[in-house]
Amino acid sequence: MHDLTHPIETGMQTYPGDPPVSVEPVATHEEDGYRESGLSLGSHTGTHVDAPAHIVPGGRTLDEFDPQSFVRTARRVDCRDVEARGAIPADRVPKVESAVDCLVFWTGWDDHWNTDRYLDHPSLSPAAAERCADQDLAVALDTLNPDPTPSDGASDAEPEGFPAHHALLGSGLLLFENLRNLGAVDTRFELRALPLKIDGDGAPVRAVGVDRS
Repeated sequence: MHDLTHPIETGMQTYPGDPPVSVEPVATHEEDGYRESGLSLGSHTGTHVDAPAHIVPGGRTLDEFDPQSFVRTARRVDCRDVEARGAIPADRVPKVESAVDCLVFWTGWDDHWNTDRYLDHPSLSPAAAERCADQDLAVALDTLNPDPTPSDGASDAEPEGFPAHHALLGSGLLLFENLRNLGAVDTRFELRALPLKIDGDGAPVRAVGVDRS
């Protein structure tokens, strides 16, 4: 079992404009006889899952999915050759066997976590996202976003809005973002990434990869 999750901590990186993250003590062993922390964070903090409601008005929220929906037979797709702000083309999306229900795009961009360069990650081309949706595949990535993230490095040639989000979430699929450590798992593995059971558009997860051999 391999941990694929970024830790949640005060001041950690978030999508531009998202709420800042704070993990602060509200009780201590010394003063209260027990320890408790107060958490302040957005629903798309760190390693997390997007529900369709994130993009689709009236879309399914996390509490409408059964727990098994967050346990996926995954296939890792090596995209480490894609450059900063490059688009992963549709021909990189494999035709998968019926048992696979999630594609995990491995860019290696988690190496840049908590830096400005993390914003300039590779993204899925709209056609690649559509090809995933056509196969009814959930998607996971080790990046902040399947679409380009705003930054000083953005170009006018990049698609506007959230076409990859719309292709996937609009098809009722789940989207897992900000994974890490994908080099530790096999090409085929089980992804377990269960969120809090909330009427929500997304939530942090503790993502792990389990070797299937």
